[in-house]
Amino acid sequence: MAGIHCLALIGDKGFDAGWLRERLRANDTEAVIPLREGTSGYTEHDREKYKWRHLVENFFCSIKAFRRIATRYEKTDKCFAAIVNLVASGNYSRRVGWSRGGCLGRG
Repeated sequence: MAGIHCLALIGDKGFDAGWLRERLRANDTEAVIPLREGTSGYTEHDREKYKWRHLVENFFCSIKAFRRIATRYEKTDKCFAAIVNLVASGNYSRRVGWSRGGCLGRG
């Protein structure tokens, strides 16, 4: 992650390691990681920020339903990013259409 700066790292209990927390603290990055049993010396995580992890996992689950993304047919990063954006836009517009009763939701 050299050269990348972020405000927070959201991870599950598998990311609960002292060396990782110290590195994040040195880079002024908030660790939104729940503590494993037996871990002490660190503050509790922000539960509201941790809820975003669930949304991100649901997003990746929804786009992996498309075989083209799951098997990564595109050879370049630029083309792969374009396909991911296209599928994400389609998923979003379908959800908005259904929830608001728009033309997409009525078939």
